[in-house]
Amino acid sequence: MAQLLITGGAGFIGSHTCLVLLEAGHQLLVLDDFSNSSAVALERVAELAGVRLQRDQPTLRAAPETFTLVEGDIRDAQCLDALFASATTFGQPIEAVIHFAGLKAVGESVQQPLRYWDVNVVGTQRLLSAMDRHSCRTLVFSSSTTLYGYPDQVPIPETAPIQPINPYGASKHAAESLLANLAGCSGNTEPIQASEGGWRIARLRYFNPVGAHPSGRIGEDPNGIPNNLFPFITQVAVGRRPQLTVFGDDWPTPDGTCIRDYIHVMDLAEGHREALHSLLNADPQLLTLNLGSGQGASVLDVVKAMEAASQRPIPYRIAPRRPGDVAITLANPTLAAEHLYWRTQRSLTDICRDGWSWQQANPQGYIRQT
Repeated sequence: MAQLLITGGAGFIGSHTCLVLLEAGHQLLVLDDFSNSSAVALERVAELAGVRLQRDQPTLRAAPETFTLVEGDIRDAQCLDALFASATTFGQPIEAVIHFAGLKAVGESVQQPLRYWDVNVVGTQRLLSAMDRHSCRTLVFSSSTTLYGYPDQVPIPETAPIQPINPYGASKHAAESLLANLAGCSGNTEPIQASEGGWRIARLRYFNPVGAHPSGRIGEDPNGIPNNLFPFITQVAVGRRPQLTVFGDDWPTPDGTCIRDYIHVMDLAEGHREALHSLLNADPQLLTLNLGSGQGASVLDVVKAMEAASQRPIPYRIAPRRPGDVAITLANPTLAAEHLYWRTQRSLTDICRDGWSWQQANPQGYIRQT
């Protein structure tokens, strides 16, 4: 099995992916600055996987059989070099990187565009430079469907126009373009392309990750007021927030509320595993894949499903539409099914059951510890 570097591995998607990769037998080094995550998540991942978590400084000197967490910034070239060098010192160099580290709040990106470009674009460039210095050229990149902006067609294929409408989406587009250039490709028109320079890269465009591990031990724990629908609903159900705000009930959908493609975080984690394994066994290439279910659920569908899972009412109020929202966003996940033999396995009922198990067992989240 491979030795992997996971950036941002203590976050929501990262922690669940770490668990799936550990269960597959991989050895992990995790780099995280805990700006929107908790080390407690990885302590619980280690418990679930039955391995030992070791915490170290960037001057890592860890035995290769351990699951190691290093606190550091993706923009810190010295820290990155220390990670790659330390792994090589112990006889098993880092073979691939899964890059989750980044900022992801759309509204915040509008207020702080320089910060988003610094972390999401400069951070990616620093990581790629370190990978190149240490001859590691296999990368799975955490991208987003915000690239598609106002989609011209639904379900959305990977060949849809790239037209981000906020700084967060623009920063993801810039990082994707850098990866395409590094792989010797022109951009975003072809979802699968041969790659030059020995690079094997997968750009995974997520739709709406939600849910939690079915154990209830790890889940989504955003800082402050949640930016996304699902954690807000679970926090209303558990009593942390008085009610949900539904932005618009006059959209051109069956119940008037927005429809989104919700994907269980465990399905998403398994998609990363399959993308990694595909790259490790393939010639140099650039993959661009949507990860979604292809099935839509409205805001009120999610409210009703969470009421059924929690056996509690979810009070809500209707507010005007938000600028930048669209009526319907759905993935066309055909290419991921064809290339990775991957498709979602879990339903909205599963999502709400597991999300509620997490929130009920952890009403205040991880109560942030680092």
